[in-house]
This record gives sequence, structure tokens and C-alpha cells, in this order.
Amino acid sequence: MSGLYNLCIIKPNKSAFSETFIQAHIDHLAGNKKVLYGGAFPVYDHEGKTLIRSKLGLLSYLIQKRIFKKKNIRVRTLALYKYLKAHKIDAVFAEYGMVGASVTEACKMAAVPLIIHFHGADVYHRDTVAAYASLYQDAFKYASAFIAVSVDMAATLKEMGAPADKVFTASCGVDTAAFPLLDISASAKHFLSVGRFVEKKSPQSLVKAFKIVQQREPDARLWMVGAGPLFDETSALVTELGLAEHISLTGVLKPAEIQALMKTMRAFVQHSVTAANGDKEGTPLTVLEASSSGLPVVSTRHSGIKEAVVDGQTGFLVDEYDVTGMAERMIKLAESVELAMQLGKAARKHMVDNYDIHMRIALLDSIIKSSISNKK
Repeated sequence: MSGLYNLCIIKPNKSAFSETFIQAHIDHLAGNKKVLYGGAFPVYDHEGKTLIRSKLGLLSYLIQKRIFKKKNIRVRTLALYKYLKAHKIDAVFAEYGMVGASVTEACKMAAVPLIIHFHGADVYHRDTVAAYASLYQDAFKYASAFIAVSVDMAATLKEMGAPADKVFTASCGVDTAAFPLLDISASAKHFLSVGRFVEKKSPQSLVKAFKIVQQREPDARLWMVGAGPLFDETSALVTELGLAEHISLTGVLKPAEIQALMKTMRAFVQHSVTAANGDKEGTPLTVLEASSSGLPVVSTRHSGIKEAVVDGQTGFLVDEYDVTGMAERMIKLAESVELAMQLGKAARKHMVDNYDIHMRIALLDSIIKSSISNKK
């Protein structure tokens, strides 16, 4: 299958520790793949060379981007158009709406089908959506498919103007073989949270909930993995609430280190909320990985989490900012390892049946292939 078509994947960052879902697409999608990167519009080609070859062209691009803050820059659009033609690209798969919107014109010039995978902030962050509003409308007219990672996001994309028949719901998948069912029968009252310390993950809400848990269950412990702008503020709150002995702020850990931590946990916790700027989660991969591992998840009724966690069956969901409700659910799991095991096994089954990476990749492959055939 891989030899049948040439696929160009365009992503914003060369590498980002929190974007393992993009790497999964690069690793598993069919086609002969070329990966471009470097912001909302790719600066670098698959060999790490600049797409704009001439020094004068690069200078012109930098002036238009940095001084005039332009989003539609002819010189770079032409460079991408030439690249797509030179490498006989059959389809472009853009990670994030801003990327898809930025490369629409080049794809249109090259008559190459464009598939745009949205992930979260590119649909919900108000200033981002406003900044790209006209380019989004162009993308909605041209692109072959728009992939949303939750039912809520699919509805929002349609409201924004994406044609309903081109919107597909496909959250990121989890490699269920790489995250096998853990035996948590002997687990202590340990809870794990993994994610960036940003407003939409509300780390402070989790710390406040854990304070209530710790008062009821003095031997409970919480590990918070990650970094971000709210890290220092969260650390100060941990100290202020007298929880320094009970909460470990680990900073960023490698995937293998996180998996090793999971083996000692009773449950996974995440208090996602809608940020003041409108930003929301898509479907957090960490929730899927924990569920696949057989850890029950305590989280919020937020975006794709509402589908990934079945309340009362694979974990518990509370309303955003319901700190007391979250604490009560965590206490339930602290008090009963049997309940945690029951929910965890159901969580594992839910992932295998509905979120396995191979199912997700098969769906994306079929969307890409039909986009290519429809274009012909």
C-alpha cells in the first residue's frame, strides 16, 4: 500500500514532547511520506532545508512575516507549490487548522487534495480563530476533509462553515498493545496527572481537590507530570496548602518514565476546563493511555473527554471547576481498590473497542485515499 501514493504531512513543530499523536500519524499512515515543518506555514522541507531556496526570497518572506505580520505570503506559497509539484505529492495532510488554512492556496495551485486535522486550540482559542478567519473560510471551500477529535469539535467546525459532509470525527488513537492492562490490585492510594501546566488543564483545581482527598485519606499521594506557564504558581499553591510531602511535581518525564509511574498508580486524574480565551482540549492522549493501561480516570465533562471516559463505567466525570465533586470521586477510588480495578478493566475494553490506534489510522488512510480518488 505504501508505494501507491505520495503523502506530504505538514506540522508546526520539528518536535514537541506533547505531540506524540502527530508522530503516530507520521509512523503509521500509509503512503510514501514527506514531512514538512516550521510554524503555521512550513519553513523547512523533509531534509531540513528551507523551502524558499533563494536568499532574496527568504529576505522578502521574513520582512512580510515579521514586519508586516502578513499571513498570506506569495513567495512562500510559490515555494510550497513548487515542492508539491517536484515531489509529485498526491495529498497533503495538515496537522492543526492554522497550518491547513495557511497552505490551502499552494495546494489549490498544485491541484493537490488537502486533509486538515484539527486538535483543540485551532478551533476554540478565540484570538487564533479570529486571526485565521478568512484563511479558514478559504480552506473550508477547498479542502477535501476536516478531521475533528471530538463530537463537540465536529459541531463547532460545522458552525464555523466547514461543509458537514466533509467533517469526520476521529480522536487521536492509543496503541493499546504498547499500553497493556496493569494489575492495580496491590496499588497504594496513588494518583497520577500528566499534562502541560496551562489554564485549560487547571492544575490548581486538581491541587485543591487533592487537598480534600488528603484530609480524608492521609496516605494518599499525587504525582503531577509536566511543565508550563502555571508550574510555579501550582508549586506555590502546593506549599501554601501544606501538600509538599504529598504531591510530587516531577517536571517533564520521558514516555517510558511515565509508563513506569503508571504501574504504581490507583487512578489517573485530570481537571480540564474551558480557558478564559475559549481554548479547550481535543481528546487528551494521556487519558487514552491511562485508560488503555487499566487505570480508571477521574476528569471533567469537557470536550472529547466525555466520550473517552464513560461516567460510572470506566471512570468518573464531574463538571468543570467542581473541585469537591472531583475529590469525592478520588476518595471513592482511594477507599476501594476493587472499584478501581472494575472501572479500569472497563476502561481498557473501551479503548480496545473504540480508540485503538490501528482503527484510527485505518480511518485516516481511507479519508486520504478517497480524497485522492475524488480529486481525480
